[in-house]
Amino acid sequence: MSDRRAAVIGAGSWGTAVASLVAEKIPTTLWARRPELAEAIAETHENPDYLPGYPLPKTLNATSQLDEALEDVDLVVMGVPSHGYRDVLSQARGLIKDDTPVISLTKGIETDSLMRMTEVTSDVLADHDRTVIGVLTGPNLAREIMSGQPAASVVAVPAEEVGLDLQRVFMAPTLRVYTNTDVVGCESAGALKNVMAIAAGMAAGLGYGHNSLATLLTRALAEITRLGVAMGGSPLSFAGLAGMGDLIATCMSTQSRNHRVGRALGEGQQLDDIIAEMNMVAEGVKTTRAVLSLADRYRVDMPIASEVGKVLYEGRDPSHMVTSLMMREAKPELHGIE
Repeated sequence: MSDRRAAVIGAGSWGTAVASLVAEKIPTTLWARRPELAEAIAETHENPDYLPGYPLPKTLNATSQLDEALEDVDLVVMGVPSHGYRDVLSQARGLIKDDTPVISLTKGIETDSLMRMTEVTSDVLADHDRTVIGVLTGPNLAREIMSGQPAASVVAVPAEEVGLDLQRVFMAPTLRVYTNTDVVGCESAGALKNVMAIAAGMAAGLGYGHNSLATLLTRALAEITRLGVAMGGSPLSFAGLAGMGDLIATCMSTQSRNHRVGRALGEGQQLDDIIAEMNMVAEGVKTTRAVLSLADRYRVDMPIASEVGKVLYEGRDPSHMVTSLMMREAKPELHGIE
């Protein structure tokens, strides 16, 4: 693989972690929006803003120049938050060959268009081979990956042979990578679970225990599966790493930004104050509105997401979420765990 080159666009915690993994296999350049961050990474081989204390490979370069990052690359990995994804990719248009795999790390939905990031990629790069556009997703908390703790992920791309190649690129001694051709299911699962992580955080902030969390996660999995399948995804993907795996990690971990937002809301803090204190983007805060719009489009009932939306956008007390969900009409479990 040494004659190949890769670019990771976006130097947040997960983008940096993935760049570190790929750089162990092929020369890799990490693009950071801010020149001072790119310079710090290049000089110290550490990301002081998002992953302080974790050394990066000497084979990993960093730059704030897109043309430099994308020069003669054979793989592009997009780690830009959903609200900036289209703009950054538009700047890169013309620098990426039409047959180059473009893999998204972003677990969000574009608010205005309601597009997933692979759809945004196809929209911006109109002539690009769509069979090589995909996602890397799963229960992957960046700090645990960088610490070498055992984990697994899934790379979803329509072209099976490309998926097998990328599997080898992303695989590491402590990261097992699976392949999948269901981009819609894997990608939508990653975006939808962020909303549920906010709900789980609220439950934790309100002081609820494991019975409550288990109930919430079970119902959340059913909820995201209903919408994801309506969007065209496979139910099996939601039972795998992209769905259940990522849902568990994000809903239970204090490292999850979305969980932290929800927990702070449950403890009585105001959303604006929570966001102002965070150094990183919690995708679920923006994604919830898009998820509710998608639920309306596909006529899918999403009671948990609806309650999260009321807390985020209408100022509803998080404690009312629990009462509202518990007092819903009783139904058989096999009818969707509603």
